[in-house]
Amino acid sequence: MADNTPVNGMITDSVTQANVKVLGDAPAMSMGAIFQSLAHSTGILYENAVSSQQQLQIAAQASTNQGVIQIYSVDTMAGAAATSKIGNSDVPNNMLALLSSLKAASPAVS
Repeated sequence: MADNTPVNGMITDSVTQANVKVLGDAPAMSMGAIFQSLAHSTGILYENAVSSQQQLQIAAQASTNQGVIQIYSVDTMAGAAATSKIGNSDVPNNMLALLSSLKAASPAVS
């Protein structure tokens, strides 16, 4: 029992034992909190990894689609480039002059 105090000795013993129990449980509680924090951090790590993989898969699919679109439009792009080159040159004027000359020389050509 505790020393003589104005409070009953059984009460002081009970409070002392409760305080000792709290101090004894503190290391286990703190380790539990650390383990719980570690598990949570690991879960977030895996969530971020999965999200990153999903984003990379979406980017890979988009780039594949763009590549296929470019493969299918090669002849169209070549035609557009050739038309642009011809439009920027003097070939249309020469062809119009040649057609005018042919019409003037031969009335049957239309």
